[in-house]
Amino acid sequence: MENSVIARLDRTAAAYPEKIIFKDSASSLTFSEFDRLTRSVGSFLCERTCPEAPVAVMSGRHCLTPAYFLGIARAGCFYAPVDGDMPADRLNKTLAVVNAPIMLVDNAHLEKARSLDFGGEIIAAEDILDTPIDENKLREREKLINAMSPLYVIFTSGSTGTPKGVITSHLSLMTYIDSVAKALGITDGDILGNQSPLDYIAAIRDIYLPISFGASTYIIPKNEFAMPTALFETLNREKITALCWSVAGVELPAKLNAFDTGKPEYLKKLCFSGSVISPKYLRVWQEALPDVLYVNQYGPTEATASCTYYVVEDKAGEDEALPIGKPYANYKILLLNEDDTETKRGEIGQICVGGPAVTLGYYGNAELTAKSFVQNPLNHGYRDIIYKTGDLGRLRDDGNLEFHGRMDRQIKHLGHRIELGEIEEFAESIDGVENSCALYQKERELLYLFYVGEATPKEITLSFRAKMPAFMVPRKQIKLEELPVLPNGKTDMQTLKGYFK
Repeated sequence: MENSVIARLDRTAAAYPEKIIFKDSASSLTFSEFDRLTRSVGSFLCERTCPEAPVAVMSGRHCLTPAYFLGIARAGCFYAPVDGDMPADRLNKTLAVVNAPIMLVDNAHLEKARSLDFGGEIIAAEDILDTPIDENKLREREKLINAMSPLYVIFTSGSTGTPKGVITSHLSLMTYIDSVAKALGITDGDILGNQSPLDYIAAIRDIYLPISFGASTYIIPKNEFAMPTALFETLNREKITALCWSVAGVELPAKLNAFDTGKPEYLKKLCFSGSVISPKYLRVWQEALPDVLYVNQYGPTEATASCTYYVVEDKAGEDEALPIGKPYANYKILLLNEDDTETKRGEIGQICVGGPAVTLGYYGNAELTAKSFVQNPLNHGYRDIIYKTGDLGRLRDDGNLEFHGRMDRQIKHLGHRIELGEIEEFAESIDGVENSCALYQKERELLYLFYVGEATPKEITLSFRAKMPAFMVPRKQIKLEELPVLPNGKTDMQTLKGYFK
């Protein structure tokens, strides 16, 4: 393994100079063009920053954005991408945590960036793409980069208060990319279709699989995900072979009956993550594309995107929740009880992750880092840091791990412990319920069910009463046109809590 992603880019740029690495709806970049842009950006930043300094980036869904990221890495710095479409208050809090001396901003976001409370220097990113390359300075900076050097800090979505920035090293990123590439069989013949926002953790696959293995990525226009016919036409026109999408992104074409009029003809590999996929929508894909490799991934940003995977070999059952599988290569998974003892096989415990893909912690927050990234309590012999995910899991007899929801989504209601995910799972088995989210208002001891679909609250209540204990029947049921979602595709629970009365 190389000691940095820069070494990987040097290798693939030399091996595939005229091949396209990134393409969007308006432009494309070959490996050699991309490499040159990163060297220009890096040369500019060598004059303006210190090694290992943070550089904020506000740039959109186009093929120049990864060039800004890798240019920052060439300067021996680390990048902090921010979403220019986020509310100003959230952006100000994020930028305050980063405290970067420079923010690179594409032309489309300059006005927004200048309206923020950012104390550093705002640089129009397109204006530095022709900076003369200074190979001597770049070589000096590269000498300072090692496998544990920080590569990026990505902020988790949806939390209130101060945003959490997960800072990740070159080693952690390369460990994950190599592991996921092996599981999916990624080669230089693959063309990936990017769905995730480029500032979000899931996009690292679409950025670094090409950089590492000579594959290509097409950045799909955001609006096409609401137009399945156009989406599938794009996948076929660009000959997309591999998709690494959120569960929400995978489910939407199935929900909108996209397969009635066509299908992705070149697709060979589909992995999905971020939440629990509905078996009925996965089955739509499997029936339309039976020869595709389907992989269910699980993992937090703090473990560099995903830490376990499960290859779906059989058709998804009616009510079957897919296991989250086994650890990727170079990952270690532990299940711990509340007292930090090892959970017995077959029992539910907290999922903890170890190995080189565990990230460096939370940027600028030593207290929270120390709370979540801890010494393995089962190892008293040497330093062995694990990350406590806050997720619950159970190890099956076949060695595959099952996901059993969040620890913070376990509630105590009317004297009973309830997993809110179990309520959602049952609700979505009811005819006329497409999607749901269960929440608990502790102060009034009320179970809420937010749902999308044609079913009436009375029909849902009768279904719950017929098969579920009385204490698990939601008292408040709110029908919505759609559930609010965060940029990562997960349900925006903070917005839903605004419906509490």
